[in-house]
Amino acid sequence: MNAANATLVIGATGTTGRRVTAGLIAAGHHAKAAGRTATPVTGAEAVRFDWNEPATWDAALEGVERAYLVPPIGSSDPAAVMLPFLRRARASGVRRAVLLSSSAIPAGGPAVGQVHQALPGLFEQWAVLRPSWFMQNFAASAPHARSIRDEGAIMSASGEGRVGFIDAEDIAAVAVRALTDTQAPDTDLILTGPQTLSYGDVAAIIGEATGRPVVHRQLTFEQLRDRWAAEIPMEFATMLADMDRAIAEGAEDRTTDTVERLTGRPPGTFRAFVEREVSFDRLGDTAGPAAL
Repeated sequence: MNAANATLVIGATGTTGRRVTAGLIAAGHHAKAAGRTATPVTGAEAVRFDWNEPATWDAALEGVERAYLVPPIGSSDPAAVMLPFLRRARASGVRRAVLLSSSAIPAGGPAVGQVHQALPGLFEQWAVLRPSWFMQNFAASAPHARSIRDEGAIMSASGEGRVGFIDAEDIAAVAVRALTDTQAPDTDLILTGPQTLSYGDVAAIIGEATGRPVVHRQLTFEQLRDRWAAEIPMEFATMLADMDRAIAEGAEDRTTDTVERLTGRPPGTFRAFVEREVSFDRLGDTAGPAAL
């Protein structure tokens, strides 16, 4: 472990960030775990970092050679804060950047798509991870988990469209390889699970595993947009509802071999994910689910 060649993990306590941090530490790399409160992470160097506070950037970048980038949550224009930071990161000696984006957003597209487009011109080594929808959207305190727990339903505007849901464990495994392999991918990587499922399929699998009836309740675009807008800005809610509409049109009905090609093992199935979460009481049970 070389403290002078650290890897900065932004969002180090988040869904993918904490798994990336753990993977780096397990492989013997020096990880700087960055977050707004510099939460201690076993085996890592905790540092304070806030996209919207440039005064936190320099200390976070000290000694950093590689960076895992999680965009600011809920922002419809992340490039406004990310690009100034990335220019500073390049000037400070960061050589490789791995960006978390989405399978639904291409280079030059909305939101983080603008950062994706700029990344190859900023860093000599890079990768953009474009995972499909996270399996973790159905666990803990995620909105789908709350609606299942409270209403026995998954709400979407995706119709019968299918998605290659992916486990965050697999996203993180790819991220660690992209950060640490001798040769960076220098491309964008579409990440999916091994099969595509409709939200109706998801509801059935969760119902079987938990012993609770779960249904897929189909909403219109407007209904879903307004539902999201009760919690997040309207512009971002509209973008999310548009993504559901794209699912209904078949945009996410695909699988790739990227996880297995980069990690040497196949991605986990949704059923295995649900059974794992139930065993840890994160998806709950018929007696009173803690998370779903």
